[in-house]
Amino acid sequence: MAPGTAGPKTPAARPASRRRRGIRPTRGYRVFQAVNAVVLTLVVVVTLYPFVNIVARSLSDEAPIIAGKVNLVPQGFNLTAYRLVMSDPMFWTNYRNTVVYTVVATAISIVLTTCYAYVLSKHQLKGRGVLVGVAVFTMFFSGGLIPNYVLITSLGMKNSIWAVVLPNAINVFNLLVMKAFFESLPVELEEAAAVDGLSTYGTLLRIVLPLSKAIIATMVLFYAVSFWNSWFTAFLYLDQQDLLPVTVYLRNLIAGATGAQSAGGVAESDAVQAAATIQAVTIVLTTLPILAVYPFIQRFFVSGVMLGAVKG
Repeated sequence: MAPGTAGPKTPAARPASRRRRGIRPTRGYRVFQAVNAVVLTLVVVVTLYPFVNIVARSLSDEAPIIAGKVNLVPQGFNLTAYRLVMSDPMFWTNYRNTVVYTVVATAISIVLTTCYAYVLSKHQLKGRGVLVGVAVFTMFFSGGLIPNYVLITSLGMKNSIWAVVLPNAINVFNLLVMKAFFESLPVELEEAAAVDGLSTYGTLLRIVLPLSKAIIATMVLFYAVSFWNSWFTAFLYLDQQDLLPVTVYLRNLIAGATGAQSAGGVAESDAVQAAATIQAVTIVLTTLPILAVYPFIQRFFVSGVMLGAVKG
């Protein structure tokens, strides 16, 4: 090639602007993005509207609520219902019960689910298929309401915390998700721990659990939300008012089970005055703790679900 003549252009010799130019999205992809944005926006609106409406109702005067004028913005500003509910000692007693039940039940469930899932993740375990079958069987079949009631009563757990926290201690779906996560961990880690002299329990406590913070946080969220919102078990097995969780308090308000005095002993005249807002106030106060906790463990929740879905 003669000096001074330009050879064929190579990719490196092309203009930098052309090299940096990415693949242009197709028309179909742009349409997909637009439709996806619209659908997700609608989902967000449908999800948030009921809660925003409940908050607006809890802060509104009674007349606009009865007239159906309250949507997303409070009409007037009235805290009477908040004062009525928060001044009721039974509400706070039931609220404390809910906190205790949720903490104890979640701790028990995490321990049992972790131990069971870790055992099921060992393919060399004899009888592993039977244990998996027993767990999966309970997803489709149960003893029924009356046998369960007779069992809880005969065990002496009625009107006690154990009637609430033990019957649903292991959720099979959560168990299978955690099992899949344990199976995704490198086997070499446990083999190295065994070479160093760690027992099975030592390997679980010192190697496996520190690597499982994401899935454990996810299970804590699942169980805590489930136990916090649960009311039927307590409604079935607890007869004493001071043992009920706040969800039963709320259920009695909504169902009108206690007449003019509502569920917690609010005076009749005050209850009539705040009848249109007191249910909304109770719903807001009941859901606030879960809403406050979720942002702190949301990142663990997302990564835990994804990690637990690596292997089936």
